[in-house]
Amino acid sequence: MDELIGRLAVKAGIDDAVAEKTIGIILGFLRNEGPSDKVQALIDQIPGAEAAIAASGNGGSLGNLMGGGLMALGTKLMGLGLGIGEIQNVARELFTFGRDKIGADRMGEIIAGTPGLSQFA
Repeated sequence: MDELIGRLAVKAGIDDAVAEKTIGIILGFLRNEGPSDKVQALIDQIPGAEAAIAASGNGGSLGNLMGGGLMALGTKLMGLGLGIGEIQNVARELFTFGRDKIGADRMGEIIAGTPGLSQFA
């Protein structure tokens, strides 16, 4: 997890605490909205990911925010102070990290299987 936090912090120009919260929020979103078995395989490859998801308060659904889905994810990330450009940088770096951990094909299945996510890949 520390490696991923460091990569996201540098890539998006954010501090480590925000990077960790962002990871938890995005992984929780993927778990809820994407192909759960494939997302779980990714989460299992990132030590500390479960704790980050739990700490983000995103273990459950984002459905109560702005109708749910990608809009709710964006709203929650903007609540951390991230702008659209930073969110895109974080998403791209997280997907690159995912490809390194579970392979490009499996990460591609997560992206393709999560509504609206391909625009950030």
